[in-house]
Amino acid sequence: MTGARSHSRQAGFTLIELLIVVAIIGIISALLVPNLMTGLQNANQTRTQADMKAVGSAWMQWLTDQVSAAAAGSSTTATFSWSEFTYPDFSHADLSALLRPSNTFFYLQDVPERDGWNNPYRFGFAGSDQLLGTQVIGIWSGGRDGSSTEQPQSTYEIGAFRGTDFNEDLVWADGYWVRWPGSAAEAGTDE
Repeated sequence: MTGARSHSRQAGFTLIELLIVVAIIGIISALLVPNLMTGLQNANQTRTQADMKAVGSAWMQWLTDQVSAAAAGSSTTATFSWSEFTYPDFSHADLSALLRPSNTFFYLQDVPERDGWNNPYRFGFAGSDQLLGTQVIGIWSGGRDGSSTEQPQSTYEIGAFRGTDFNEDLVWADGYWVRWPGSAAEAGTDE
């Protein structure tokens, strides 16, 4: 009889075994998804910084060619004011024309129009008659949410912010970072 009893049991998984497997998959997903999302946001932030630095470097090279010297890093103030630009909303098309005067000569082949989060960049320019000023060029990204974290939008305290705050603005101007993701210590926190 014991032989007949063991043959009557069908092969397969019990409901308890399936529930345990589903629970394990749920726990693993709960641990991995937040890390994956943070990684994706970090990649967007890194791409945005790389784009801003590439555009800024090309723009600085153009500036150097125009006046034979660049004013990179000449600001000694603790704040940066976007409103000091003659053209605080210099268009992407105008910047592209400036950095790519012809198909055979260019400072940057393609000027990115949107940041890593698909929000438009904002470009600021003092104008051709003020190329030796203290604030000549600027590039702004509103971060993940695309909006300004400063009120008013035009003035920024120079310094780092917590790198995992992806809604913070990124600002690059005149050869240096005005607002950038840094460590908690750089951002002025005790963590």
